[in-house]
Amino acid sequence: MKLKNRNFIWIALFSLFIFGSCDLIKMKRNEGDSASSRKWVAQVNDARLYADELKRIVPNKTTADDSATRVNAYINSWIRKQLLIKEALKTITIDKAEIERQVEDYRNSLITFEFLNYYTRQHLNDTVENASIEEYYRAHTDNFILKQNIIQGTYIKVPKDAPRTKRIKELMFSTKEKEKAELKSYCLSFSSAFHLTDSSWIEFDKIAVNSPLMDIPDKIHFLQSYNYYETSDANFMYFLKVDAYKISDNVSPLEFVRQAIKNIILNKRKVELAKKLEDEIYENAAKQKEFEILGQ
Repeated sequence: MKLKNRNFIWIALFSLFIFGSCDLIKMKRNEGDSASSRKWVAQVNDARLYADELKRIVPNKTTADDSATRVNAYINSWIRKQLLIKEALKTITIDKAEIERQVEDYRNSLITFEFLNYYTRQHLNDTVENASIEEYYRAHTDNFILKQNIIQGTYIKVPKDAPRTKRIKELMFSTKEKEKAELKSYCLSFSSAFHLTDSSWIEFDKIAVNSPLMDIPDKIHFLQSYNYYETSDANFMYFLKVDAYKISDNVSPLEFVRQAIKNIILNKRKVELAKKLEDEIYENAAKQKEFEILGQ
C-alpha cells in the first residue's frame, strides 16, 4: 500500500494543526473517542493508523518539509509492520496469551525502570571522594589494563600557509606561562586540530587520526624512540611532543580511568539504592497485608 507524497504533506500539515492546539484536542475528546469520530491517515485491511496517534511524531516548530518527512517515514514504517504482522499470522501459530504476557511484562519493566530512575536521582549521593576512587583502583588494577597506547603531550596540526610555523616548536617546549598562553592563542587562531599539554592522558590513535602519524607501522617503537616529531603532507604540518606514554597491555594510570571508576562507584550506589527501596516497599506492604500468596 503506497500513499502519494502530496498526501503525506497534507497529512503532516493536518496533524500539526490538530496537535498544535490543546483546546481542540480536548474538545474532540469530549465529543467522544469512538473510531467513527477519529480521523485515520492509513489503513491495512482492518487496522487503521489515526491522526491522534501521530501526536509525538512532529515536534513543535518543525518546518513543513521536515514534518512531511517524519510523518512519511512513520506511516511507511507502520504499514510495513502491519503487513509483517498479517503475514506472520498467516504463516505461524501465535500464542496471543503469551504475547500479551510479554507486553505486560515489558510495560511493567518500563514503569519500574522510570520510577527507580526518578528515586535514585532524588536520593543519590553523587559525591565520590578521591580516596574511594584510589581504593577501588588499587583493588581492581587487573580490570584497568590498557587496550591502546596513551600519551601525555602536545599535538598541533596547522595548514602549511599558517604564519610563524617556525616558532611552534619553541613554544611547545617552553615552560613560561606567557609563552604557553601564546601557543594556546596561536592554536585557537590557526590550527585545524590541537591537544595541549596538561595532566590528562589521551589515546595516541585519537591524536594520530587524519594525520600521517596514523600510518606509522610500529607505534610502540615510535613512542619509545621519539619525544618530539614533525611531519607534513600536501596541505598540513604536524607537530607532536610526547611528555609521557604508556603502552597497551600495561596497567592504566589512575588519571586515565578516574572518571570510569567514579561512574562504576555511582552505578553501584544506584543499584544499592534501588534494592533498598524495593525491600522497603515489600516489607511495608507485608506489614500492611497488602498482598497474599495463595496457600501460605
